[in-house]
Amino acid sequence: VSRMMLQSVPCRLRALWGPQSGPQARGIAAWATVDPAKLSGSQPGTVQNLVGGKWVDAKAQITLPDPLNGEPFILAPDTQPDEIQPFVHSLRGVPKHGLHNPYKNPERYVLYGDVSFRVAEEMRKPKVFDFFTRLIQRVAPKSWDQAAGEVRVTRKFYENFGGDQVRFLARGFSNPGDHYGQMSTGVRWPYGPVAIITPFNFPLEIPALQLMGSLYMGNKTLLHVDRKVSIVAEQLLRLLHHCGMPKTDVDLLVGAGTTMGQVLEEAKPRSTLFTGSERVAERLAVQLKGKVFLEDAGFDWKVLGPDVMDVDYVAWQCDQDAYACTGQKCSAQSILFAHSNWTKAGLFEKLKALASTRKLSDLTVGPVLSWTTEAMLAHTNKLLAIPGARLLFGGKALTGHSIPKVYGAIEPTAVFVPLEQMLDPKHYKDCVTEVFGPFQVVTEYNTSQLPLVLHALESMSHHLTAAVVSNDITFTQHVLAHTVNGTTYVGIRARTTGAPQNHWFGPAGDPRGAGIGTPEAIRLVWSCHREIIQDFGPVPANVVMKTS
Repeated sequence: VSRMMLQSVPCRLRALWGPQSGPQARGIAAWATVDPAKLSGSQPGTVQNLVGGKWVDAKAQITLPDPLNGEPFILAPDTQPDEIQPFVHSLRGVPKHGLHNPYKNPERYVLYGDVSFRVAEEMRKPKVFDFFTRLIQRVAPKSWDQAAGEVRVTRKFYENFGGDQVRFLARGFSNPGDHYGQMSTGVRWPYGPVAIITPFNFPLEIPALQLMGSLYMGNKTLLHVDRKVSIVAEQLLRLLHHCGMPKTDVDLLVGAGTTMGQVLEEAKPRSTLFTGSERVAERLAVQLKGKVFLEDAGFDWKVLGPDVMDVDYVAWQCDQDAYACTGQKCSAQSILFAHSNWTKAGLFEKLKALASTRKLSDLTVGPVLSWTTEAMLAHTNKLLAIPGARLLFGGKALTGHSIPKVYGAIEPTAVFVPLEQMLDPKHYKDCVTEVFGPFQVVTEYNTSQLPLVLHALESMSHHLTAAVVSNDITFTQHVLAHTVNGTTYVGIRARTTGAPQNHWFGPAGDPRGAGIGTPEAIRLVWSCHREIIQDFGPVPANVVMKTS
């Protein structure tokens, strides 16, 4: 693409290409079937289903709109219930003992270590790194840094599980028996046929990390990704095939959630991992009779302790946690409890100033794909009707754009609600409703009101991420002792977002809670415990065989 052609592209679309000299500066890989820079109404991308090792089309396609301008730019399968039998048959054909386990096909552990190494190697190529970064931006618009961060985390995950690391995931243990020849051994065992359902907000990272975990442990996987972003998962699978993954190990179903639900009903996978909304998660838990792992709603809190320091940094981190990716992270900061010492230090004013720098042209704020503008503003006004509530900033629709009305577009918004009013049963539910967009609730407390803050945290229904921003050891230990969130950051640099590959990420307090990314998460979600007791004898010559 020439520099003259690049200048003719609207600046909002040029932002998609990041700091490179042009969308084609590095080309695309041979295995890729789309060019993120060319996706448009005149050159739409096409997504296919994968089943039984073959790429196939559905009988009909659905046209997906560009989130930034509404132009139809992707054709995706509109798979219907009368087309699901190949997917059902594929899952039903998998034994409960999986495609591999410690006793069966152990060479596949080594295979997946090699595949992971090769994928990481590919992702270190600038053209592959840029390809996925741009593709993410086209379907789930976020800044270049945020999209590139998602690719980087995914690459590091593959690096972590190269070589023998997949084999080590299946490490067991042994205990001495009661007599000569007896030994008990605990091993990690696959489920066999499993399913994964993932949302739109991290179209590469979440499917990649959960999918590989399921494959590492020996499962056959049916993958269903939110159709709006399914093209990213489809391209990831093509890369995996290129790097040696057997084509029949994963099926990809692109279609409505109801179609996937019908497959689950008929195929009856042994376990299903769901990442997404609370409403769908609870419905699936009933439908699948509890055979689920969930990483659903995340109304995530941050408490700023009494010790004030590094105010500019803490304000920046609060802005990042609440508004990066336009607030569309399950770990996004949903509510901020600021000690009065922080308000006296001008924290709220700094938050307002930082939020005002976010703009659509560089995608530091962008389309909201699961809430409309009207719904977000209506919720804002509902909170502003609470006595003492006030708008700190935002509360307006974005202007000067072509984002389709089916999506939302508002300024980064913060509503202050007094703590006592928030705890009023008439208001509490509204105050802790997750808005999956650039929105947060803010409140203030003093030292004597810490028990009220802890009561507010205890009353929340979901416990994914949290942050205790303080270097006061007594304060942080007290808050940690009285809370439950599965991924909790603590210290003056504490955040609610991040979810890198180097630590556990997942909720706590729910036996169905799923983790992602680490060996512990993979073992928990994608394998079960099996105890094998070896008792080979010999039988003692003088054994007493008494009937009892």
